[in-house]
Amino acid sequence: MHVSRLRFRNWRNFQELDLTLGDRVFVVGPNASGKSNLIDGLRFLRDVARPGGGLQWAIDRRGGLSKIRCLAARRDPEVEIEVELSDGDSETLAAWRYSLSMRQQVRGNRDAIVAHERVWKNGTKILDRPDGDDEQDPQRKTQTHLEQISANNKFREVASFLDSIRYLHLVPQLLRYPDGAPGTVLKDDPFGRSFLETVARTPEKTRKSRLRRIETALRQAVPQLRDLTDVRDEAGVPHLEIVHEHWRPNAGRQREDQFSDGTLRLIGLFWSLLDGDAPLLLEEPELSLHSAIVAKLPGLLHQVQRRRKRQIFVTTHSAELLSDKGIGGEEVVLLAPSKEGTVAHVSSGVADIRRLLEAGLSAADAVLPRTAPPDVNDQLGLPFA
Repeated sequence: MHVSRLRFRNWRNFQELDLTLGDRVFVVGPNASGKSNLIDGLRFLRDVARPGGGLQWAIDRRGGLSKIRCLAARRDPEVEIEVELSDGDSETLAAWRYSLSMRQQVRGNRDAIVAHERVWKNGTKILDRPDGDDEQDPQRKTQTHLEQISANNKFREVASFLDSIRYLHLVPQLLRYPDGAPGTVLKDDPFGRSFLETVARTPEKTRKSRLRRIETALRQAVPQLRDLTDVRDEAGVPHLEIVHEHWRPNAGRQREDQFSDGTLRLIGLFWSLLDGDAPLLLEEPELSLHSAIVAKLPGLLHQVQRRRKRQIFVTTHSAELLSDKGIGGEEVVLLAPSKEGTVAHVSSGVADIRRLLEAGLSAADAVLPRTAPPDVNDQLGLPFA
């Protein structure tokens, strides 16, 4: 199953958004246009659906409803996210459709409440809230049926799917020095602070198999790499260890605190790609990587999808990544900021871009120039005077 359509109303940068999506989605746009916020809409539904999460937790971790409501919303108090979920490659009616709209209580604690929650299965509406019970007990509106096992039995497939969505934006410094950062590890560990524990908890057969495959891939990117293993130190703390070929035996053995940022990011990326078949959200996977490696990433994603039928979302600024001629215009979402919020277009639906792509240009040449700030050719400097 994959997200075949995504719709927002007043979600962060987007006053309105309505996108039809395929198995690969490349999101491009200027800085602060909403690339991260677009995929955060899916993360939000994941946070609502997951055990131990829920609507209030998902909103609170984002600073409250006022922080996620679009500044261009004006008098419209509601924030809405809707997804359609389809099976396989079928272009027929979506198997599921889930719509959640939220607003703030007018009185009382000013909690976020459900303005509506609706579910369709094969085109037939099976849930429509608020209902009579909600009106008699308004406190029920502070929770979705999506997050409640006792209430989502008719559409638990939707809850399970949304909970399965994976996001990892590994920050090398957090992985190297997890005890040096204040605070607790976030529930889904989006930045890789407990990545080594995640690796260590994986069943041994699966863990060893993945590390062997990652090692094979890393050898093409990291000179002299000969071995990648997981070990525990005397205190039982898990580590990753690699061996670099060296004229002195064992002198090239290193642990993760000595790995380069690029090596750590590649390990996190490869592990994420091998970890299941749920939708995967990747933010700027090109960071810290050589341009020659970045250029190979779309092909790598395609290989994964051929084996696992996995939907992958990628936000990027990288010309090298988008230079792959295998990326079609229907796979690239272009974000354009405006005074009324960010507008999103599937690139193949923009006539000028479509003509350039049909003429043989890559997405890097046809789409990426439109994401540059309008005054970028002027002198970039700081006012020191």
